[in-house]
Amino acid sequence: MERMFGRPIVTQEQMRARIRELGRQISTDYAGKELVLVGVLKGAYAFYADLARAIRIPVRVDFIVVTSYGARAKTSGKVKLVTELTEEIKGKDVLLVEDIVDSGLTVQHLMKSLAKKKPRSIKICTLLSKPERRVVDVQVEYVGFKIPNQYVVGYGLDYQQKYRNLPYLAVLDQMDDQEE
Repeated sequence: MERMFGRPIVTQEQMRARIRELGRQISTDYAGKELVLVGVLKGAYAFYADLARAIRIPVRVDFIVVTSYGARAKTSGKVKLVTELTEEIKGKDVLLVEDIVDSGLTVQHLMKSLAKKKPRSIKICTLLSKPERRVVDVQVEYVGFKIPNQYVVGYGLDYQQKYRNLPYLAVLDQMDDQEE
């Protein structure tokens, strides 16, 4: 059975405008610094690419792959780092770029892991934040949109590896965690 999703909760136009604002703010905040953008794959790929283009200062780019969901719609609570950084971040300013921060467990784990590499600073930029789902206290410096506790897909976010290619964000209806 194909999943159904509702109308956009964040449109393509709203995302473009907000990402331009974030790019301007990050460019100002990191002017004259050695910034490394670290994208968290797979979910952040679309946001990361658009954000990187909106930043108007030189940046280095890198990616890490983590998993905490597997094939389920609910997080397992266990974060697994699948790949490591390829860029040296010691003494540099790191901006961790996430698709969504809900429980906070993934970014908390990543912040601890990255801190061991002794960067000058580490901050978080996320497209979406679900503050009501937070189970650990994490500081998110740059937030695209705060959203209610609903399962969203599109613009990189998926349900069982589908819907990442939607050009907007929509609430996924009719979720069934038992489906393969």
